[in-house]
Amino acid sequence: MATTVHRSVLMQEVLDGLDLSPSDVVVDATVNGGGHAEKITEQLSDTGVFIGIDLDSSAIEVSSARLKNTQCQVELVNDSFKNIDTILHNLELKSCDKILFDLGWSSNQFEKAERGFSFQLDGPLLMTLSDNPDTQVFTAYDIVNTWESEHIIDVLEGYGEEQYAWKIAQGILKAREEKAIVSTIELANIISESVPGRYRNGKIHPATKTFQALRIAVNNEMEVLKEGLKKSFDLLSPGGKILVISFHSIEDRIVKNYFKQLAKDGVATVETKRPLVAGEEELSENRRSRSAKLRIIQKI
Repeated sequence: MATTVHRSVLMQEVLDGLDLSPSDVVVDATVNGGGHAEKITEQLSDTGVFIGIDLDSSAIEVSSARLKNTQCQVELVNDSFKNIDTILHNLELKSCDKILFDLGWSSNQFEKAERGFSFQLDGPLLMTLSDNPDTQVFTAYDIVNTWESEHIIDVLEGYGEEQYAWKIAQGILKAREEKAIVSTIELANIISESVPGRYRNGKIHPATKTFQALRIAVNNEMEVLKEGLKKSFDLLSPGGKILVISFHSIEDRIVKNYFKQLAKDGVATVETKRPLVAGEEELSENRRSRSAKLRIIQKI
């Protein structure tokens, strides 16, 4: 299968929002394929510093190749952004000027069946953000095969906003009584068989929300986001900015509420009263941009 080129969303909005100075210290907390990173580093001089973080080592490799000719100092770190404080400390940096979070997942990650993210490719039930599953014992397999019904329902409703969580949970429990559920296609079929026909044949695949919810739970994404945002704001220089691109309502709510609280505390100003979204041209060229929302805050 050919690899899909990952396209970074809201590129111009991000660059305008960052309002970069040549000597800025910039952190891309989710460097991914390096799309935003490439444009950011073009605006930094040899006195500027760019730090790219990603838990996926393949993203670090791709970004490294993409940024090899930049004039600024580039540091790429294979780690989670929840450890941003330790990462900067190890680089002997006490603060930074701009931080970008792009919370979207690369299409390349979903194309790798062995990662277990896609309900359209047959792979193991992993769904770990880390590309080294040996370092993370907890997987989607554990949730599907060992959790009680009410806990599965909580995950599907809370992280997937899945209206048929109860039916899907019952389908999972019935199936695993016969044998362990081990593959993505197997789980996707169980989900499809558990929901009403009108939902099964709707615009989106009936497994979409369940797979999203399981992925979020496996990687503890919402708690990691909260921790990463707090540490990031603490590390910002006065006048520094945090930009966050989110792709679903739960993430966006966390970002919105945190920014709102910082503004209420009088330590920051929210630059986006409403989130910035993709324009018609980008929407027509990149379908995944349709759910992207960008929020920006500046430290006082």
